[in-house]
Amino acid sequence: MSAETPAAAGQFTRRRLQFRAWRGGRPFWAGLFIALGGLPIAYFPYANLQIGHLTLAMATTAGSGSLIIGVLLVVLGVSLWFQKHVRVFAGVAAILLALVSIPVSNLGGFLIGFLLALVGGAMAVSWVPGEPPQDEPPVEGRGRGDAPEGVVPGTGLPGIPAPGSTAPGSTASDATVPRPREGMEGGGPTRTFEALGANDLSGTSPANGANGRHSAG
Repeated sequence: MSAETPAAAGQFTRRRLQFRAWRGGRPFWAGLFIALGGLPIAYFPYANLQIGHLTLAMATTAGSGSLIIGVLLVVLGVSLWFQKHVRVFAGVAAILLALVSIPVSNLGGFLIGFLLALVGGAMAVSWVPGEPPQDEPPVEGRGRGDAPEGVVPGTGLPGIPAPGSTAPGSTASDATVPRPREGMEGGGPTRTFEALGANDLSGTSPANGANGRHSAG
């Protein structure tokens, strides 16, 4: 028994998934409501209600009309399961038959069949087949901030030094390279060069002479 249980469970799961796929490709619930709505409409005019020794007949003069309406609703509901392209016609026809059943079949099967057929017809008209899922294009990843993917901000790209860092092979003395400075001198623009550390009198800058000391005068 234990050996057959996994096989039976797997078969039940497979059948359930097949039924779900079949149900999702057609207006299943609309057809079910319409078919169920036809049953009370066709049944009540031919039913007898027993109250003790009293028999109450619910038949009307339009008993055959009630039977025809009920059978048509059942046929429309089943046709929605196997011929889903007639959903608009079947939905409109079910709504019209539900309205006709109010004066013909005991207020549409005591409003039970009328409401079921009305809701099912509306669902059939509004149902549309689903579209198959489409493959989405891959989303290109991005790094943090403005850095490309895979690059940590502040590290720089291969071959390109990061901002604020020195390139390989360079020394700190490269930072003292003279840079141009623009200014106004003698009424005209002049262009001089100012070296970093030129005004340093601490005695450590080579631009100040030997040992960085100035002679008087």
